[in-house]
This record gives sequence, C-alpha cells and structure tokens, in this order.
Amino acid sequence: MTATLVTGIGELVTNDPAHDGPLGLVHDAALVATDGRVSWVGRSQDAPDADRRVDLEGRAVVPGFVDSHSHLVFAGDRSAEFAARMTGEPYDGGGIAVSVEATRAASDDELRALLARRVAEMRAQGTTTIEIKSGYGLDVTHEERALRLARELTDETTFLGAHVVPPEARDDRAAYVDLVVGEMLTACAPHARWIDVFCEPHSAHAFTEEESRRVLRAGLDAGLLARVHGNQLGPGPGVRLAVELGAASVDHCTYLSDDDVDALCGSDTVATLLPGVEFSTRSPYPDARRLLDAGVTVALASDCNPGTCYSSSIPLAIALAVREMGMTPAEALQAATLGSARSLRRDDVGHLRVGARADLTVLDAPSYLHIPYRVGVPLARTLDL
Repeated sequence: MTATLVTGIGELVTNDPAHDGPLGLVHDAALVATDGRVSWVGRSQDAPDADRRVDLEGRAVVPGFVDSHSHLVFAGDRSAEFAARMTGEPYDGGGIAVSVEATRAASDDELRALLARRVAEMRAQGTTTIEIKSGYGLDVTHEERALRLARELTDETTFLGAHVVPPEARDDRAAYVDLVVGEMLTACAPHARWIDVFCEPHSAHAFTEEESRRVLRAGLDAGLLARVHGNQLGPGPGVRLAVELGAASVDHCTYLSDDDVDALCGSDTVATLLPGVEFSTRSPYPDARRLLDAGVTVALASDCNPGTCYSSSIPLAIALAVREMGMTPAEALQAATLGSARSLRRDDVGHLRVGARADLTVLDAPSYLHIPYRVGVPLARTLDL
C-alpha cells in the first residue's frame, strides 16, 4: 500500500458532520490517502507518517466536484443559436436536431477526441466525478456508440434516446417511442447505468407524461436506474413522474408547484438544479431557497451541452446558485459535491470522510468562499495523488 500525506491545508471541507458545521470544516488540516482512499483526516500537527508528502502551503481543499448532469458526446457548433437567444429567441428544444446531424456525421475517433477534451476541461476545474448522457444520436447505431465511448471515461453513463423525437420520426412519434423502448434500449443498456427522458409538454420536440412513463418503466425493467429531465420550460408532470417511479434525480426543476415541492420533500428523489442553463437561455432561475427550506435534497450540475449551456464549470454553477437562486456559499458547495453524489446514489464521493475516494480539489485561495467570491477566476484544480 502507498500512503500520501497532504498537509498544509488552510481550510479543509470534508462534508463530515463529525467536524465543524455543515461542511465539516477542519482548519490547519491534513489528510492521508492510501491507495486512492481517504485513510485519515485531522489537524496537521497530528498527522501520521506516510510514504510521500504534499504541502499545499495554506490553500483550501474541498471534495472533488460531482457533475451529475452532462451531455458531452456531440459534434458541431451552436454558437449562433446562443446569440439568437441573447436577442430574445426562446428555447424549445428544437436545436438538438442540429447536434444530432453533426454527431451522426462524426467518426468514432473524432467523438472520442472531443469527449476526452471536454472531460479534461472539467477535471482542470476541479470536477472528479462525471455523469455523461447520450441523446445526440437518436437512432440505434449512434446512441449505442455514444454510450460505448462515454463508458471509456466514466461509469456514470445515461441512456437518453428519449431526448427529443428526431426529425425523421416526427410524423410517427409512437414508432419512435417503440424504437427507444425496444431495439435501442436493448443495444444501449449494456453500456449504461441510467435511463433518462426529456419529459416536457411545453416542447413539441420532447415527450409527454405517458411517453415518458413508458420509457422509464422499460429502462427500469432492463435493470437501469431512472433520472428525469423535468419542469424546465413550464409546470408539468416531470417531478411527479420522477417521484412515482423512484428516480434518483429530477433535473432542471425551474417551474415547481407546491405539490411538486411536497412530493420531493417526501421522497428520495434529488432536485438537481442547472443554473448555467438559465444563464445561457435567459430563463428564470429555479428557487433553490424554497426547496432547501422545505427539506428537499438539492444538487448542482453543469448540464454541459452544445445548445443550452456550453460550460463545464461547476465553480460557475456555484456562483450562479449563490447570486441568483438564494443559496449560501456553503449550501451551493455542498449541493455540487454531496448533493450531486446523492443524485447518483453514490456514497464514496462528494465527501472526504475516511473510506471515501481520495478525490481532492485544491483552491488557489484560503477558503471555499472564494469560489463564488472570485467568479470567473480559475481557482480550482484536481489534485492527482
């Protein structure tokens, strides 16, 4: 076994209630990682010996960010669509077809290179656990390919054949849903842990409640776990459906009724908020304060994708959550670590308790408060041990 002592940590966020406050803060801290796992946490003066030593000279350390919602397997460019939205054009999901065309045309090697570059970009900003969805293939061959390539880089892969109805199938939606729950699911399930659906009655391109229920039930029957895109463009059935089927997460949650909040509060379904989307589409931000005050578990993720948020930055998501969604810096950081880990039903990431994966993110700053305080400054990086 090889042990590494990380010392000189000015402020350590553990997310462990055994330490100070909700973030489990330890000041003048040290941590020992043994074979990729946290084996000791405490004050520097009490640290045990180890095989090697890394001195962070007073920098802060937080758990590696957990990005529980991303769409990284795509080709093409939709910057003109972003520019159009900045002048008032609304988002309805139709632009996904542009990415589908470009992604289908790309080779495996081209997609593999694009995917690796985006994952590296995330890691350079402190993200250590990444969920990746398909959804830009929308046929059997290209959905299977997207998940197969994503699985090369993460175990958290999500089958999203029900992203939108592709242009060639819009005259027969029922046939496309049949394909998703049949041949496409059979091809994709071996490469996926999760199934997802864009349940959004306010988009002509997305899926109704009954279509969404059918997709999710088929995925559950195939041994996948459920996630839901819901309540993004207006009030709708997404939250209710997610809770009904025991989904681990319902993502977006921009438009919620009191009944939606009550349902989430009484369930194990995490509300995953994606403020980069609202920033990039000029849409209203979700009310995180309302959810937190009701006792709902909240996660933050990037939703990095080519159309509605081409940002891989969890620090940006944290800053937007603090500035626009009523979260404190501590709540936002915990949502981007422990909350997102819970949305992936993971207990080995999102915290730095003994036994956790030694996924450390170092800040070029003395405190986690600098993440939203110095918005846009590249403070965070993963620490390779």
